[in-house]
Amino acid sequence: MDRYAVIGNPIAHSKSPRIHAAFARQTGQTLEYSTLLAPLEGFVTAVENFRSAGGRGLNVTVPFKLEAFALASQRSPRAEAAGAVNTLTFRADGIHGDNTDGAGLVRDLTANLGCTLAGRRVLLLGAGGAARGALLPLLQAAPSSLTLANRSADKAVALAESFRPSANGTMLSAGGFPDLAGQQFDIVINATAASLSSEAPALPTGLYAPGALAYDMMYGKGDTAYLARARAEGVTHLADGLGMLVEQAAESFLLWRGVRPNTGPVLADLRRELSAA
Repeated sequence: MDRYAVIGNPIAHSKSPRIHAAFARQTGQTLEYSTLLAPLEGFVTAVENFRSAGGRGLNVTVPFKLEAFALASQRSPRAEAAGAVNTLTFRADGIHGDNTDGAGLVRDLTANLGCTLAGRRVLLLGAGGAARGALLPLLQAAPSSLTLANRSADKAVALAESFRPSANGTMLSAGGFPDLAGQQFDIVINATAASLSSEAPALPTGLYAPGALAYDMMYGKGDTAYLARARAEGVTHLADGLGMLVEQAAESFLLWRGVRPNTGPVLADLRRELSAA
């Protein structure tokens, strides 16, 4: 039986085994998917042991995405752009690395939420790994403008400059949170880690255009701090990152098995479980 796993530290909380098991049942694929706890200093050894035991591929979560990038002997363009790898595929010619996070985000926005990105004004909050992973797929969706904003403005500016060759007609700009004052956006995506500490980014008010979407890459029971702040400002179209989690998993499944699962039922089950927790 083909074996896959998600590797990280910690890892016991991961929903990936349930997601991929549901995908396998739905598509008639025979596989085994488990969690793999790697020592903080033992990522490469854990991957090599899994591969030598017949493993076919790994999803990679914190804190190993940069190490996975370094380990991969071939990398996809979106992995190169992200500077991080979350999906490893073991092939006869080596280890292939990809990054499905940004593709998962875009598919959640467009397929699940019915949100058109082409021609829209997009604001991406943050300049760390989550933002970097999202940038190329967002730019490929051809928004009219994409603004990067971060608490540290220089990090946002540097990140924007590194992606300028990929802008393809999208107006790409960057700065600090105070620089956003007086601007409005159709889609605002929180890629900062603020929600992990139950905080919202210190944003100016009035950023949301009529009918705008507020999106947080984090998820939990109820609103994140960022979504609660957006709701308090009158935003009615809100979404968390649970759909992104399921969609990036589906993208990995497609890479490994050559078939794209129907994510709707899986996402609905996870949403019901989260609401009942």
